[in-house]
Amino acid sequence: MTLLDTLKCLADNNRLQILRILLNSDLCVGALAHQLGISKPAVSQHLQVLRKAGLVKGEKRGYWTHYEVNRTVLQRIAAELHALAATDHSHATVCWRISGRSTGNMPSKEAEMCQNCCQKPEELRDKPENCSPEQIEKCHGDSQTHPCTPGNCAPEQK
Repeated sequence: MTLLDTLKCLADNNRLQILRILLNSDLCVGALAHQLGISKPAVSQHLQVLRKAGLVKGEKRGYWTHYEVNRTVLQRIAAELHALAATDHSHATVCWRISGRSTGNMPSKEAEMCQNCCQKPEELRDKPENCSPEQIEKCHGDSQTHPCTPGNCAPEQK
């Protein structure tokens, strides 16, 4: 099962609560239903989803099945999320407006990205005297000066 599938499984409050409860002790459906305040059939359905994801496993004890957390799967999820959080973000910013680059050739992927997310509106270019502070902020973010004055625009916007 993929990380996405497992996270979807955990995206339900009752299933997450079941997992939290089972981390403290192995319980049967009836005990889980009592602690959660939901019906036994509802708990059974949630446990079925958790079992399919490999997050819980059941063990028959007398008349009842007691469930416990498969900590190995939980640790795998934690490791995948940790690796995702530890991803190196030292790559260069591709947005010219954010990175402040004003010379050189912009690769086509970067140019397309800049056009889609932050290209300055045509009516505000080279007309700082016509721009209200609200328009400048909308166009350029929290800037104290108008970025479209000579020397501040990216090459394709001069």
